[in-house]
Amino acid sequence: MDKNATLKLLQKVQQGTITPESAALQLKLAPFEELGYAKIDCHRAVRQGVPEVIYGAGKTPQQIAGIVTAMIENGGENILITRMEESATQTVSAVAPLEYYSTARLGVANPVALSNTVGNVVIATGGTSDMPVAEEAALVAEYMGNNVTRLYDVGVAGLHRLLANLPTLMEAKVIVAIAGMEGALASVIGGLVDCPVIAVPTSVGYGASLGGVTALLSMLNSCASGVSVVNIDNGFGAGYLASMINHIGE
Repeated sequence: MDKNATLKLLQKVQQGTITPESAALQLKLAPFEELGYAKIDCHRAVRQGVPEVIYGAGKTPQQIAGIVTAMIENGGENILITRMEESATQTVSAVAPLEYYSTARLGVANPVALSNTVGNVVIATGGTSDMPVAEEAALVAEYMGNNVTRLYDVGVAGLHRLLANLPTLMEAKVIVAIAGMEGALASVIGGLVDCPVIAVPTSVGYGASLGGVTALLSMLNSCASGVSVVNIDNGFGAGYLASMINHIGE
């Protein structure tokens, strides 16, 4: 739906010929933009409250730049590009302002400052090696309008490190617990707090960790109530879900 069609639709609402609810439904069903190699969902924010996020892995720098250009033409801001290689930054920054976070492999095209962040999302990791996944989760949550607190290297191998941050954990609205090895961090946190815990298994660990499968199965079998699990190394999914939970009631 282009600008003129949107204006005509809003004029009908103003004239009372259609209801606001009917207009909202038409906006939600508005078509995507065809680029040949991608179909840009320009109205995802209307349906879900968050614009489309670009998954950078497997895309050429030129394809990412083309998608970013199309999204900006449709008013896109803070366009997230996950799993983006640093080699693509030059091509993308040639078409739009770009902030790139190498640890998280996350790019933000056409960035703007957020003035209305809400709630408190805590991102906790078992170890420093989990930081790439944690930073992906933290940055996604921050750019979606959430206040984020980072608690890194508070794994169960030194439980006192986690317990020293108990007030911070208990004040959170949602917690993302990120760990590799045996993935015990999520269960421990889940047994301490009264908010939802999103567990993220990472591929960190020695041979028997099986690239994160051991942590995944451990988290899925958690005896703590209120723990949900996303896929291995899926910091984006955890940050996105944490944002949805944190914005409930806002």
